[in-house]
Amino acid sequence: MDVNTLAAALPEGTLVTDPDILAGYRQDRALDPDAGTPLALVRPTTTEQVATVLRWADEHRVPVVPRGAGTGLSGGATAQNGALLLSTERMRQITVDPVTRTAVAQPGLLNAEVKRAVAEHGLWYPPDPSSFEICSIGGNAATNAGGLCCVKYGVTTDYVLGMEVVLADGTVVRLGGPRLKDSAGLSLTKLFVGSEGTLGVITELTLRLLPAQPPQSTVVATFATLTEAIDAILAITGQLRPSMLEFMDAVAINAVEDELRMGLDRTAAAMLVARSDAPGEYAAREAEVMVAACEKAGAAEVFNTDDPEEGEAFSAARRFAIPAVERKGPLLLEDVGVPLPRLGDLVTGIAEIARRRDVLVSVIAHAGDGNTHPLIVHDPADPEQSERAHRAFGEIMELAIALGGTITGEHGVGRLKKPWLPDQVGPEVMALTRRIKDALDSHGILNPGAVL
Repeated sequence: MDVNTLAAALPEGTLVTDPDILAGYRQDRALDPDAGTPLALVRPTTTEQVATVLRWADEHRVPVVPRGAGTGLSGGATAQNGALLLSTERMRQITVDPVTRTAVAQPGLLNAEVKRAVAEHGLWYPPDPSSFEICSIGGNAATNAGGLCCVKYGVTTDYVLGMEVVLADGTVVRLGGPRLKDSAGLSLTKLFVGSEGTLGVITELTLRLLPAQPPQSTVVATFATLTEAIDAILAITGQLRPSMLEFMDAVAINAVEDELRMGLDRTAAAMLVARSDAPGEYAAREAEVMVAACEKAGAAEVFNTDDPEEGEAFSAARRFAIPAVERKGPLLLEDVGVPLPRLGDLVTGIAEIARRRDVLVSVIAHAGDGNTHPLIVHDPADPEQSERAHRAFGEIMELAIALGGTITGEHGVGRLKKPWLPDQVGPEVMALTRRIKDALDSHGILNPGAVL
């Protein structure tokens, strides 16, 4: 396919065909070995340029793979043979309105950059994936990303009030806007959040903001058994809604300690990091409730602090868990979640799968909302070990589904998890999803192979 006509319709340098540059965009962090060779890379800066790309692609039936910062973990931005890679990384404008407590942001801004921009106005954008310093706000919307504070504040969709999106044929539509209440028509904004680039390309987001987060009290507890830690989680969530409730198993604890040397208890089977940002003296009271719950569950040690730096150090340790475990080898990273009462069954079931398949699996979790991240360490160059790891990958998702859970709480289905999606949602929902996809992308050019 000759892309010269498309290149001529865009500003110079927007379309790239240099193989060395394309190689850096073929995969996201899932490192899908089946990544293809793209036709070209397009890096637009405006909505109209995106519309130009999609009109050309639709006319010539050329697939388009939208891409944010490339930090996705489910293969949602994996390049396909002969496709255009459409990167939003150069779309980086933001305006903040303190009166309506909203921000209008282009998708290429990093989550951390949005947080910093709104913080200058005394405001806060809550969704906070562990990768918030390197993931883009557009990618967050495309996968409905979550993070550590979701247990109290919700996920990305709860903060997207509106968007501008370019459909597969180049049509530009504006959905929602800076209104906290709006019941006009179907909830189309919600349809596009989490659609993983299969329905349209998001070129602008209107985000709901909150006042700056109050100071937090932090509770850290270690446990000799997984059961004790799960008991503490359920006791805490049964009494209050913490601003954070995170879980790390023994493998994650030791991996983080290997790198950060914080003095974490290497003998512990599990560690919880919990926080409260209740106003005034109530944060300390909630911390006391969490301490009591941990002690009653049999915690070996409980630490409570209202010092911001100490609290943030433990939060940072939890955020560092994935990179720390990754030092042990390449990861197959899961994102399964279950209803809270089944969290113990999920964690112990994962441990049994790891034992049976003889693979190293570390479990970290947004424990307060039942979303776990099993990290399967494996060597892709060892066929026998790789096969065991991939079997464990599938069995963990099957376990989550059997427990009434989900194959993805916040990372998206992408290409790696789509074989298990029908088992979770059923044939009727899959058929409805296909009808929506066909209605909005009749030629099937948007992110082919992802989700469906």
